[in-house]
Amino acid sequence: MSAAETREPESFAFSPENREKAERAIAKYPAGRQASAVLALLDLAQRQSGGWLPRAAIEHVASLLRMPPMHAYEVATFYSMFNLKPVGTHLVQLCRTTPCWLRGSDELREACRKKLGIGIGETTVDGKFTLVEVECLGACVNAPVVQIDDDFYEDLTAQRLGEILERLGRGEKVPYGVQVARQFSAPVGGLTTLKDAASAEKP
Repeated sequence: MSAAETREPESFAFSPENREKAERAIAKYPAGRQASAVLALLDLAQRQSGGWLPRAAIEHVASLLRMPPMHAYEVATFYSMFNLKPVGTHLVQLCRTTPCWLRGSDELREACRKKLGIGIGETTVDGKFTLVEVECLGACVNAPVVQIDDDFYEDLTAQRLGEILERLGRGEKVPYGVQVARQFSAPVGGLTTLKDAASAEKP
C-alpha cells in the first residue's frame, strides 16, 4: 500500500446512515451505560474506514459515548477483530490453532504465499489481500478453516483455497461455508447411525 493509503486521516465522522445505526446501538443500553456500545460502534467505524480503525475514528466513538478516549483505545487494542493499520480489500484470517494445524493449516499458509506472494502480516502490492494468523475461529470440526472478511470457508484444501483467492481477486462471489460434500458439521459421507430415525413413526 502506498504512503497515501496508510496516512492517518485528520478527522472522522460517521456517515448519516452509520450515525443512525450508532444511535440505535447506543439506545439499547440504559442511561449512564452507553459506553457498553463501544464494540458495536468501533466495528461500525472500522467498516466505514475500509477495514481498519484510524485514531480519529476511535476518538470519535469515544466522544459519542462520552467515555475517555483511552478507554476506547484499550478496547480497540485488546480485540484482534480491530485493525489499527490499513488492510487489503479482503482480510484473510488463517486459523492456526491445534485442530486446524493438524488438518493442514501449514499447507493453507503455503497456498496463500504462492497465490498472493505474501506472508503473515503482509498485504499484496495491489492492496487486494492482507493475510493474518488468528487463534481458534470456533469451527474445529470443519478444520482447516479460514475467515475471509465476514465469511468462513471450511474443510479447505490448499488447492481449494487457491481457487477461492483467485476468484475473489477477480471480484467474483464465492460460496462460503463447507467446501466438501457434507451438511454443515455432519459427518463426511452422511449418516452412519440412526438411519431410520427420520422415517420412524412418532408416538
